[in-house]
Amino acid sequence: MYADLYLMIILGIFFALNLLAFLIMLFDKIKSSQPGAERISEGMLFFLATIFGSIGVYCGMFVFRHKTKKWYFLIGIPLLVIQNIALVYCFLLFFKV
Repeated sequence: MYADLYLMIILGIFFALNLLAFLIMLFDKIKSSQPGAERISEGMLFFLATIFGSIGVYCGMFVFRHKTKKWYFLIGIPLLVIQNIALVYCFLLFFKV
């Protein structure tokens, strides 16, 4: 019974963080076309990817064609996707879901 609850909480948090990261990529893309606008830093985008938002950042990169020419995004974000999926799997194993 608790396993199902843990599964729903873990997947809910994972989904919410990825949706947030995707929307922040959209927001930054919109701001990038406005001269002098305050932008989201690349460090913040990597931080969002590190805290389980990597799939959202990765999807945002290609849906909005944003940050796709930066080599460290093209290499770093897929590596963070692997890391995020591995950690979610470890959480699921830990809670025996």
